[in-house]
Amino acid sequence: MSDGGTMNGAEWLARALAGTAMSHVFFVESVLRRTLLQLADLGVRPVLAHSEKAAAYMADGYARVLGRPGVCMAQSVGAANLAAGLQDAWLGRSPVIALTGHKEPSFQHRNSYQEIAHAPLYAAVTKFSTPVYETSELPRLLRHAWKSALADTPRPTHLDFNGLQGDVIELGQTAEPPVIEMEPRAIPVHRPVADERDLERAAALLAGARRIAIVAGDGAAASGAGAEVLALAEALAAPVATTLGARGIIPTAHPLSAGVAGSYSAPPANRIVCGAELVLFVGCDTGDQVTLNWRVPALATKIVQIEADPLEIGRSYPNTTGIVGDPKASLARLVQIVGKPVRDRGFADEAARIVADWRASMQPLVEKNTAPIAVERLCAEVTRALPEDGILVADTGYSGIWTGTMVELNGKGHQYLRAAGSLGWSFPASLGAQCAAGARKVLCFTGDGGFYYHLSELETARRCNIPATIVVNNNSGFGQNLTGVNRIAGNRPGRGEELIRFGPTDFTAVAKSFGVTGIRVEQPADIAPALQRALAADEPVIVDVVTALEPRAPEPWSPPR
Repeated sequence: MSDGGTMNGAEWLARALAGTAMSHVFFVESVLRRTLLQLADLGVRPVLAHSEKAAAYMADGYARVLGRPGVCMAQSVGAANLAAGLQDAWLGRSPVIALTGHKEPSFQHRNSYQEIAHAPLYAAVTKFSTPVYETSELPRLLRHAWKSALADTPRPTHLDFNGLQGDVIELGQTAEPPVIEMEPRAIPVHRPVADERDLERAAALLAGARRIAIVAGDGAAASGAGAEVLALAEALAAPVATTLGARGIIPTAHPLSAGVAGSYSAPPANRIVCGAELVLFVGCDTGDQVTLNWRVPALATKIVQIEADPLEIGRSYPNTTGIVGDPKASLARLVQIVGKPVRDRGFADEAARIVADWRASMQPLVEKNTAPIAVERLCAEVTRALPEDGILVADTGYSGIWTGTMVELNGKGHQYLRAAGSLGWSFPASLGAQCAAGARKVLCFTGDGGFYYHLSELETARRCNIPATIVVNNNSGFGQNLTGVNRIAGNRPGRGEELIRFGPTDFTAVAKSFGVTGIRVEQPADIAPALQRALAADEPVIVDVVTALEPRAPEPWSPPR
């Protein structure tokens, strides 16, 4: 700090970020070098990634675990790649803050090397994005970016610093104190309770319906509303389905747990939701995935919807009674209003039988003790191995379906993070999640197709000693796409499979070349000891589980057209 009470932008930014109790930032060289060095001096660890998308995914995993902003950085030429990495944070409602550099105004619109306009790149994946031309503007704009990332529906924000590496902002001066927020809070930052009249109207609708299903979404999970969802479900004898992102919001083995609804679903959940006369959506955006393209429930179904964002109320279902408020706080009050009515448990018992029958049908695969390994057996072993406070990070596609249908979560200490659509997200995200998790263990579940995307981050995991356990469902192809390829190819054996097959690859050998421990698993009996060894290690470990391409993941039940 200068004698005049000012400091340069690098010192201000480092002190401000460190003052939020941030432990890690994620970046690709070369950007904000002065800031990164000062952050390291202040105890915040800069994690150098090998691609901008991976850095964004790491910041995303970090943010989802803490419910606080994760920060990623890239210089001007990497800004496009960093923006691409924010897609999953946008879709997953994660408060990631991206910092990039841009060449100075005098270089703009003059065919400058590697320079393109950044604003269009970030328009679709941020809720706030702005250039920062002067260091004097940095405190105000960073505070706004931070607040915007956390407010209402959390989503990414972006600051584009003057200078190829952001160096113009780093070298300028500011006299403002290095403070971003007066009171650190995790999401949701504010917990407004819904209007009492709306809650009473909803309670009356619920009291008058005999067959009620609850669908809890990502907003309910972010609000930490699991206990309130379960309390209301028990009061109403209402089975609970979830979005994939809210998997584990209540114990998945609870008698009222119906599973994940929609397209990434096992059969029971959709049957149960379709059998309800009234569906209560809690913090759920009613998109195509959780509703099976708006068929579960049917469009004419009576809906009650609790949502923090009023624009989500009735977005897809016309017969909706809306309640605007924080899911946890509003549900708590709704539980009080509903009380403990005498309820007909017929629908709840019917739902429990549907779930139990399906579980029984899967038991032979869960217990299969011969090779090739059944993924159902792998999921059962993950269930047994995951610590009581463990964090499960799943990729999209079949990894999301397998873990969303076959891995059981306790509804208390467990945390489930899933890719919101970006294949390859889970491995880098699990590294960021482990940086945020401290002593808690992170287990990543990915297919080999997703793992290939960011193999280079094995070096990052080793160099930074990030002790995540990475389970690779190694089936030498894009298993989820096999049925579609076969259908288009006229179901002729082997035709078209070159579109989705690759490998085989021994990922333990790949891991070893990066200096990372790998454990190859080819027999079912070897899964449990491999997971136990990996989770006990104070280092990253790859568990390479060899399965077959042909077995299908659980498929959703569809209502007749």
